[in-house]
Amino acid sequence: MSNIRHTPKAPTRARSLAAGERIDAHRHDEHQIAYAGSGMVAVTTDAGTWFAPGTRAIWVPAGTVHAHRAHGQLELHFVGLPAADNPLGLDAPAVLAVSPLLRELILAYTRDPDDDTPERRRLLAVLRDQLRASPQQPMRLPAPTDPRLAAVCAIVHADPAEQRTLAALGAATGAGERTLSRLFRDEFGMTFPQWRTQSRLYHALRMLADDIPVTTVAHRCGWASASAFIDVFRRSFGYTPGTHNRRT
Repeated sequence: MSNIRHTPKAPTRARSLAAGERIDAHRHDEHQIAYAGSGMVAVTTDAGTWFAPGTRAIWVPAGTVHAHRAHGQLELHFVGLPAADNPLGLDAPAVLAVSPLLRELILAYTRDPDDDTPERRRLLAVLRDQLRASPQQPMRLPAPTDPRLAAVCAIVHADPAEQRTLAALGAATGAGERTLSRLFRDEFGMTFPQWRTQSRLYHALRMLADDIPVTTVAHRCGWASASAFIDVFRRSFGYTPGTHNRRT
C-alpha cells in the first residue's frame, strides 16, 4: 500500500458509501471497529482481507495500515477506542460476532459522536462489555506469500465457481498437491476446501449486496444447488441469503 494517510485519532461516526466506493489505505494511533449497518464491508491489509455483513464487525488494532471497500449500499459505522483501551486484547485484525444487542449499541453510539454526556459514556461501557464477550469468526481471506499458493488462489478468486481439485490446480500452476496442501496449512491455517469455502462466501456476500438473486449467486459461486448454498450460508452467518439485504 502506498500513499498511506496517518490519522492519529480513529473517528467514531457513521458514513454512507456507494457500492464499490473505497476508503484508501490509512492508519490510526487508536483501535477501531468497523460495522456494516447495511451492505458489506471489506477491510484489507498487507496480511489479507477481512469481510463482514451485518452480523459481524471488524476489529482493526491501532497502527494497522488498512483500506475499506463497500459492497452494495454500505452504511458503515466506526467506533474508535484509545490505544490503551483494548477490551478484546487483540493485536491483529479480527472478525467478531455481533449480537442484536451489540448491533443496537453500535448504532446508538455512532448516532451522535459529539455527544459527551454521562448517558453516552455508560453506553460505551456496555458496548465494551459486549465486545469482550463477542466470539471471533473466521471471515478472512489471507494474502498468500508463496508464489505457488498465490497462483492457485488467483485462479479460484477469478472464478469462484471453479471446480478443479487441488491436484488439478497444482498441475495447472506447476506445483504438487502435497506441497500446496502444506502451504495452505502453514500460511493460512486451513485446508484448501476450507479456504475455498471462505472465498466463495466472500464472493457470495458481494453479489448479494448487489441484489443478485440467491439461485444465481449459488451457481456463480460454485455450489451444486441453491439449497446447498443456503445451508452453508446459514451455518456461517446465522441467517439465510434471501434475507441478507433486509437486515437493516
